[in-house]
Amino acid sequence: MISTLLVANRGEIARRVFRSCRELGIATVAVYADPDADAPHVREADLAVRLPGAAPADTYLRADLLVRAALAAGADAVHPGYGFLSEDPAFARAVLAAGLTWVGPSPEAMAAMGSKSAAKRLMAEAGVPVLAPVDPGAAAAADLPLLVKAAAGGGGRGMRVIRELDALAAELAAAAAEAAAAFGDGEVFLEPYLPGGRHVEVQLLADTHGTVWALGERDCSVQRRHQKVIEETPAPGLEPRLRERLAGAATAAARAIGYTGAGTAEFLLAPDGRFFFLEMNTRLQVEHPVTECVTGLDLVALQLAVAEGEALPAEPPAPTGHAIEARLYAEDPAADWQPQSGTLHLVEFPSEQDGPHGRLRIDSGVESGSTVGVHYDAMLAKVIAWAPTRAAAARRLAAALARTRIHGLTTNRDLLVRVLRHPAFLAGELSTAFLAEHGSALLPAADKRELPLAALAAALADAAARPGPLPSGWRNLPSQPQIKRYRADEAGELTVRYRHTRDGLRAEEHPGVRLLAAAGHQVTLELDGLSRDFRVAAYGPAIEVDTPSGSFSLTALPRFPEPVEQLAPGALLAPMPGTVVRLAAAVGERVAAGQPLLWLEAMKMEHQVTAPVDGTVTELRVTTGRQVDLGTLLAVLEPDPEPDPDPAPGTPAPGTPAPGTPETDS
Repeated sequence: MISTLLVANRGEIARRVFRSCRELGIATVAVYADPDADAPHVREADLAVRLPGAAPADTYLRADLLVRAALAAGADAVHPGYGFLSEDPAFARAVLAAGLTWVGPSPEAMAAMGSKSAAKRLMAEAGVPVLAPVDPGAAAAADLPLLVKAAAGGGGRGMRVIRELDALAAELAAAAAEAAAAFGDGEVFLEPYLPGGRHVEVQLLADTHGTVWALGERDCSVQRRHQKVIEETPAPGLEPRLRERLAGAATAAARAIGYTGAGTAEFLLAPDGRFFFLEMNTRLQVEHPVTECVTGLDLVALQLAVAEGEALPAEPPAPTGHAIEARLYAEDPAADWQPQSGTLHLVEFPSEQDGPHGRLRIDSGVESGSTVGVHYDAMLAKVIAWAPTRAAAARRLAAALARTRIHGLTTNRDLLVRVLRHPAFLAGELSTAFLAEHGSALLPAADKRELPLAALAAALADAAARPGPLPSGWRNLPSQPQIKRYRADEAGELTVRYRHTRDGLRAEEHPGVRLLAAAGHQVTLELDGLSRDFRVAAYGPAIEVDTPSGSFSLTALPRFPEPVEQLAPGALLAPMPGTVVRLAAAVGERVAAGQPLLWLEAMKMEHQVTAPVDGTVTELRVTTGRQVDLGTLLAVLEPDPEPDPDPAPGTPAPGTPAPGTPETDS
C-alpha cells in the first residue's frame, strides 16, 4: 500500500490530489520551482522539495530531479497530475526503475498513444472509427477545410485550420515549428476539419484484473484556440444508442492497449451522428470533476487503489443529474485571449455547497496575493456545479461565477457567465466553433450606465476612507464640485464631479442619484428608486469596483498628469511578458500590415506580433530565446509614406517616368 505520495506537478491539480490523500491517510510530498515557493500547494503538503529554477524545462520537466525528490522525501509512489510529464513514458519508466509505484498506465500503453498519428492507425486496426489522414501533397480544394495537428502533445499546440490551399505550406511549417518548440517533436499530420463538430470524450477507468469502466461521456466543445473552456456531463442531446456506441468504442480503445488507471478517449462527433477517434489522454483530465459529481466517485482515490492492485467492481455506479465545469483563466478574451500575469490582489469564491438541489465545487491553485507568472498555464481555478437538470446546473454555475471576485488581473469570468446564460448554450447547440460563431455577443462590454456610477462610487469610497465622515457640504454659497479622474480601458478617461449640498449628494452627471451610505469599501447609491451596492477596493492607483452588473477596473489619475516618455513612431512593444520563440522579419525588410514579425510564447500559448501598417523594419531589438517583460521594445517599423491625396496639376503619379526619360525593359 502507498504510504507517501509525491505529486510531480503544481497548482490546482497538486492540491486536488492532496485532498484525496488526506482523506485516505496518505502522506504527501510537493515539488516546487522558485516562483512557486509560496504557492498554496506547497504549504498543503506534508513535505516539499525545491526544484531550483523557474522555467518548466529546468524544473517540472526534469524527470531526474523529480525522481530524486521522491527518493529524498521517502515517497514510495508518484502521481503525475496532468500536463508536464504526465504522458511521458520515459518518466514512468524512470519512476518504476527507482522502485517507486507509478500512479498511471503502463509506459507501454502511454507510448502506444503518445503519437496521435500512430494511435489512429492502432485504433483503426481495433475497429474504432477514425478520420482518414489527408496527404498534404495531394490536398485539393474539395478537401477544405483541413486541420493541421501535432502528432505529439496536446492543449491546442501545433494546430491550424486551413481554409485556403495557398496557406497550407506556410501553416504546416508554422505548426511543425510550434510543435517542435513545445514537445520536442515537429511531426504534424493533416485531416479533415468538421466546422460543426462537437468534442465529446469518454472517461475510462481500468484495473489490472481486466475490468474497464466507461464512466459516461463529456462534451468539451466550448473551446478557444482548440483549448477547452467549458465541459459538462452528460453530453446534451445524444441518443441512448449513440452514448452506447461511444462507450463501446472507448472501451475497445482501452482494451486494445491493455490500459490501466484513469484515461480519456476523445472523439469528434459530426452533426450527422458519426464520430471519430481523436486521441487518448493517458492521464487524469482537467475536467474530471464533472464525472465525479454525477457518479459520486473519487477518481484520484480510484487511481491510487488501482496502482495498489485493487480490483474494481464489475459495474460502475449509474450517473445522476448534470454537472458543468468552467475554467477560470487569467486572460483577456477581448484581446485575442491574451494571457495576463502579475499579482492577484483578491481571490474570493463563493462557498462550496452540497445539497439535494445542487452542489458547487471550487478547485483552485491560487489565493489572494498569489502571483501568476509567465512560465505556466494561465488557469486560476475550475468552478463546477451539479444539479438535477442541465438548466439548473448552468444557472447555478453562472450565478457562482458572477459572485466570484478576482482583483488584479483581467480574467474570462464575465465571458463564462455570458456563455452559460446564452440561449444557444442553454438549447444545447454546441460545436467547437461556438465562441467564434457567437463572438461579440459573448465578450464582456461595459454597461454604459453602470460604469460612470462605478467611477462615482470609487470617488465616494475614497472620500469616505479619509479621516472624518463625508462632509455635509452645507454652505451659504454654492460650493465648487469635487473632481476626480479615472481611466477605464472600456471607455477611456472618466471625470467624476459631485457636490455635497444641504439636500445631500448631487452628482453632476447623474442628477437622480442619491447617496444612501458610503464607507471605505462599500457605497450604496439609489437611482430611479433602486438601490445598488458597489464594493470598492483600492490597490494603489488601481481601483476595482464590483457592481450588480459586473466588475470594473479603474485607474485613479493624478490631478495634474506628469509628463511621460515619448516613444519613437512605429515602436512595437511586447503586449505581455514572454519568450521570443520565432522571428519572421529582419532589419531592412519591407512588411505589409498584418504580417507576422515574431512570435511570443507565454503561459503555454504562442502569440503573433504583427506589423500594424505597411512599412520597413528599421530596428529589431530581440533574438530568439530572449525573455521580455510587458512593454519591452521589440522592434521599430518605419511606415510607408502616405500618397498625396491631391497632387498638384501636372505632377506625375509615383512610379511614372519623368518627361523625356526613356522607359527601359526590366
